[in-house]
Amino acid sequence: MKFRHPEKVNNPINPIKKKPRWIRTKILDTQNYFKTKEIINKKNLHTVCQEANCPNISECWGKKHATFLIMGDTCTRACAFCDVKTGKPTFLDPLEPFKISKATSDLNLKHVVITSVDRDDLDDGGADHFSKVIKETRKSNPNTTIEVLTPDFLRKGDAFKKVVEAKPDVFNHNIETVPSLYRKVRPGSRYFASVNLLKSAKEIDKTIFTKSGIMLGLGETKEEVLQVMDDLLTAKVDFLTIGQYLQPSSKHHPLDRYVHPDEFQEFKELALSKGFLIVSSSPLTRSSYHADEDFSKMKKLREEQYQCQQLQ
Repeated sequence: MKFRHPEKVNNPINPIKKKPRWIRTKILDTQNYFKTKEIINKKNLHTVCQEANCPNISECWGKKHATFLIMGDTCTRACAFCDVKTGKPTFLDPLEPFKISKATSDLNLKHVVITSVDRDDLDDGGADHFSKVIKETRKSNPNTTIEVLTPDFLRKGDAFKKVVEAKPDVFNHNIETVPSLYRKVRPGSRYFASVNLLKSAKEIDKTIFTKSGIMLGLGETKEEVLQVMDDLLTAKVDFLTIGQYLQPSSKHHPLDRYVHPDEFQEFKELALSKGFLIVSSSPLTRSSYHADEDFSKMKKLREEQYQCQQLQ
């Protein structure tokens, strides 16, 4: 705890609630799992699968799917929900764009998800590095679609434009929770800054797919979740993910409750009825969970929408 989250050492102890049967996952020691691990370790890369203690790592790595975490494994923020290590980051690895590109090839990824820690210590928040990773990955893997899950680039001006202009296929930034919980759950961020980031990305490139996600079980109300949906739709967000908050340790933000799968299904239906192109909503849903399959669905739906518009 002292090593990964020094800022949480003096937090009160919040006992972790026992997981219900629907939230449990199986460990699958498959050949692909270890092959994925070998490729990542050999190139000295980080993944959010490992650093954020994702419950789906066995399934995803068993399919040779991994979400790359760039710019190091140490975040400058101290979000109350996150298990990624916090502290002072090290220098950027100039070879990382090439390593990510090669790992994408080695894993034979048709769709790659690239995310990062927050780097408030950098003048541009790491936007230029993101751009280099996207461009190098595209150059060596022209048939691979690229999805980025970015930080908010708070107080970094127009730096985020470098990421959009590098032309990823999907620009994702998670809203994480409802506005009333931001000061406790996401104190280093600002709700409407995140909404405006997504809106601006779409304004710069109308062809790009935009995506965002929210966690349930932090203490939000149904009405607040519906308002978040409306705010994201105002920002022209195409794809919404809704998942269960899982408390990483007794020093993290307390879990309010485990949300039943039926409620996730209800939120999915409501979100689709409001106008999202695609919605993934379940207890184990995460930003990059089944991202390749969801991208294919999203692309097909947009093509169908375009064809309908041409016929009208």
